[in-house]
This record gives sequence, structure tokens and C-alpha cells, in this order.
Amino acid sequence: MSLSIATFGAGGAEPYASALRDGELLYLNDARSRSTTRVTMDVSRWNADADDADLTLLSQVTGPVLDIGCGPGRMVRAAMDLGMHAVGIDVSAAALDIASSLGGSFFRGSVFDRVPGEGMWQTTLLVDGNVGIGGDIPNLLARCRDLLSPSGEIVVELNANAAHEEHFFAEVVDSRGNRSDSFPWAEIGLDRLSLMLDRLALRLVQSWELDGRAFCRLAKTR
Repeated sequence: MSLSIATFGAGGAEPYASALRDGELLYLNDARSRSTTRVTMDVSRWNADADDADLTLLSQVTGPVLDIGCGPGRMVRAAMDLGMHAVGIDVSAAALDIASSLGGSFFRGSVFDRVPGEGMWQTTLLVDGNVGIGGDIPNLLARCRDLLSPSGEIVVELNANAAHEEHFFAEVVDSRGNRSDSFPWAEIGLDRLSLMLDRLALRLVQSWELDGRAFCRLAKTR
């Protein structure tokens, strides 16, 4: 995956970039049925400070932390406030402009391209639905595993329905009907994720739910 391939909220009328500036709602739609909203996203939360669920997550990890699909950077700044070395990666120039202006360390790129510190990250984060990046969850988890140190962990935010798994082409739409280009995306719950861990040489360390959000921690088995 590279910047030339359709990515979350990019292309078209660029509603993601506009929403980041204005703090408005975005809607993740299935591109096969434009009237079907799968997820309503409050972009103002991404621009805000980390909430209790975010901080609970970060209290259980150690640095260095790589936040994949970091957006405006709230998780990076929260990790830094907790004394961890943290870096964010995102393909969105608009998101990283905001992130950098608020402080922290960020770089623009795809997780599937060359990433600084490969094999040295203690924690990689896939929160806010970012396990869907690229629409191929096993491929994304395998890439995250490659980025980890031998004792490192992947933290994944999951679909609240443990039995859920779907791969599809999505688009982002704002309240005015402005649409992005379509991009590959995926969603998964804990039970379905657990079925693919053995072949990825990963194991489940912990799972929990807080404030309606579901998370898990994964570690290498070898």
C-alpha cells in the first residue's frame, strides 16, 4: 500500500480534511450502498485530549509507541504525557498539519512502506477503527508484527460485536453530502480476530471493554 492507493477519506471532495479543520461529524458508508451509514464518527473527539478509554489503554502499554493512522495525534500526545516515547504515522497531510501544530513527533506515510525503527517498537496502536486500514486485517497485523520488538505488543480497537467480520469498499461522507473516493476497509470483533492469530504467530494477552469500546492486546508467539 502506498500514498497513490485510495486511503481513508482521501480524494473526491476531501470531506475528511474539512472535518478535521471544522470538527464536524463524518459518516463511514459502504460504497456499494451509498445510503447505508456503517459508522458515525465524531471528528471533534479525535481533535480533543485522550479520554478515559484511551488513557486506560495507554496505562497498560510501554514505549516506544507507534500510533498507526494517528490522525490529529491525541494518542501520541497522551503517551508522551505519560512519559513514553511515541510517534504517529498517517497518510493524511491535513491530519498531520494539525498534529504537528499541537506538538509531538509524526511522519507522513503508509504503514506498508518503510517505517523508521522497524523491529524496535514496543507497542503499535490500531485504534479508532484503524484495524481496517487496507481492508486486509491479516496483512495489516502481520505488518504490525514485523514492526515490533521481540517482546512488543499490538493494541487493537475492535468492533463491539465479537462475532463480526467484514471487508468492503467504504467512503467517507460529511453532513453536506461531500464524499471521498472509495477505499478498502475492514471491521472485526474479538472472536473473529482470535481465529487468525495462530497463523500470524500472535497470541491474545488481554481483552477489555470500556465506554462502549472494545480493545485487545496481542503479543508474538515466536
